[in-house]
Amino acid sequence: MRVLVCPDKFRGTLTARQVADAIARGWRRARPSDELVLEPLADGGEGTLDALVPDADPSIPGFRRIERSVTGPDGDPLDAQAGVRGRTGVVEMARASGLQLLTRARRDPCRTTTHGTGDLMRALLDQDVDRLLVGLGGSATNDGGTGMARALGIRFLDAEGEAIREGGAALLNLARIDARGIDPRLATVDCVGLTDVDNPLCGPTGASATYGPQKGASPEDVWDLERALGHLAAVAYRDLGLDLQHEPGAGAAGGLGFGLLAFCGASLRPGVDVVMEAVGFDDQIRGADLVVTGEGTFDEQSLHGKVPTGVMRAAGLERITVAIVCGSAQVHPPGVLVRSLVDRVGPERAVDDARRSVELVAEELAHDVARGATS
Repeated sequence: MRVLVCPDKFRGTLTARQVADAIARGWRRARPSDELVLEPLADGGEGTLDALVPDADPSIPGFRRIERSVTGPDGDPLDAQAGVRGRTGVVEMARASGLQLLTRARRDPCRTTTHGTGDLMRALLDQDVDRLLVGLGGSATNDGGTGMARALGIRFLDAEGEAIREGGAALLNLARIDARGIDPRLATVDCVGLTDVDNPLCGPTGASATYGPQKGASPEDVWDLERALGHLAAVAYRDLGLDLQHEPGAGAAGGLGFGLLAFCGASLRPGVDVVMEAVGFDDQIRGADLVVTGEGTFDEQSLHGKVPTGVMRAAGLERITVAIVCGSAQVHPPGVLVRSLVDRVGPERAVDDARRSVELVAEELAHDVARGATS
């Protein structure tokens, strides 16, 4: 058999590459003669840089990492990487503005900024790329992308003409957007935001209400941030002539989706689609007898814009069976083999010994496939 192994990360335990390697080790114990092709994937969130610009193989022509000191989500400097893939620059916003960069006590979406994401975008413009891919997942921020825009030359001013503070709550003091200083190189590149959500900027399914609490926002903070982003959208409409707050995906990454649309002339696309296109997934899947994908939690959201969605869609076009290896499973699509670590080894071992648990489940999956199991 030819088996294509293409998982996403198991958030908090294993990277997509580690998951793929563990699946391969377990599979080979059961079926050593099978041909395994490993292609870790991502959906625009954490792991996107690793999927598009693998750090483990610097010998790949045209692929390289750059590292810069940038402004972290809480304003402190940090070192963060971006990548170049041919003429395409890749930014994973979580590496510069991500929630995992802050301790729980330092999470405060009223103050956190996307400035570091803009720093990385500017660094890639220095590399003479003609396309910028910005992964919108895992953010610590709720600033509507204004920090990112500041790093690229846009000014956000109060009624006295002074720059407002960074962070989401300060947008309530915004009186004017001055876009005259925007980096002119943005007009020459194709900028694309990669997202796995379609939330608008504001409202009950918007950035603040949906994601603010997990970033540390209290109910009072959520109310302030909702008003702040609504005010930002109104000023952008007045000063820039752009009515974008209802655009699907504008609320991604605390409104960074909105910022990319409004200030960088970007488009937003499902991240898994862009990643799969970049790695030539359609060519890789042809001739496969089975596709094994997965992620940490396989649930209803997985069926809407996540890696398993894209893989199942591509496999369906080729009429290839799909197997899911996941940490926990809450959905079981018909015709898909679903194997959960929690179901097999329990929740504690699934987290504490995730790698060997994946190997075990993959080995048993291989035996099931050999016996012709279909569920």
